[in-house]
Amino acid sequence: MVVISIKQADGDGFLVETTTDTLNQDLIRNIVDVHNGRLRAQVVVDSVRGLAEYGVQKEQSLIGNDELQEKLTGVAVEKGPHYKPDPTGMRCGNPPGPAEENLVQTLRQTALDLEEYVSKNMVQKRIALSASCLKDKLANVRGAVIMAYPMGLPEYDLVRISLDSDDLKSTFVGNEILDPEQTSLWCAGKEFQRDNHQKVSDRLGKNEKTKVICKLTREGSGAPGREPIVKEEERKAMMAHYFKRQEDLKKLAEADDDDYLNSQWADTREMKRNLQGLGSGIKAPGLRFP
Repeated sequence: MVVISIKQADGDGFLVETTTDTLNQDLIRNIVDVHNGRLRAQVVVDSVRGLAEYGVQKEQSLIGNDELQEKLTGVAVEKGPHYKPDPTGMRCGNPPGPAEENLVQTLRQTALDLEEYVSKNMVQKRIALSASCLKDKLANVRGAVIMAYPMGLPEYDLVRISLDSDDLKSTFVGNEILDPEQTSLWCAGKEFQRDNHQKVSDRLGKNEKTKVICKLTREGSGAPGREPIVKEEERKAMMAHYFKRQEDLKKLAEADDDDYLNSQWADTREMKRNLQGLGSGIKAPGLRFP
């Protein structure tokens, strides 16, 4: 299998597997599906954890601090026996009670499982992602939500939007969603061409054990910028080393040329004193010098 590592500007990324016989357009569509699925997973994980902690999301007109809302409107906010105010003011503050604790734990566990699957740490573990497995993880979260809230969630709840809607433009990842038909794939400064039904082998050769680093861009935006040869941590370490070296050279240049004469090793009578037992560097067992 050909392994393609998708790198992004913020250091994030993921792996996908393909074959040399795969059409470039099919490869790009698959990679974009995984990319968009990872973005969807971010919204799902964040919103599901909020659902488990603070309950259902409020209507748009009621979003805000509960205490402040009561003072401004004079209308009491509904507070259940397990009320816990949401610091963001987005959710009602009435999570499932202790009787549903198992369901809440299922919500959190499925969200954690999804989060770990789309984590950039999967690159270090050399585990490739697939759109089908990602859909299964999302389906597990959807099933946990249905069990915890069998009556369903409001249409405006971010959990329902992120799980069931194909349009994520209203979410915090909306600007990062890519259209598979308007996305380009680049490797080593060259684009994977869609024309004439070109295959992966036309760009990477026919070696099925190939591993390459690629980047996604919006169509028409040109080739992605080259990455710096030296990483930021290495650059800082090099700068610190050169600065220290420069300071040492500066001190040597400013030092007196005869300073070494004051050193013990430059004293011509030091050896004589040591032989006579007058120096502090010679010690003999059983002998004691005054």
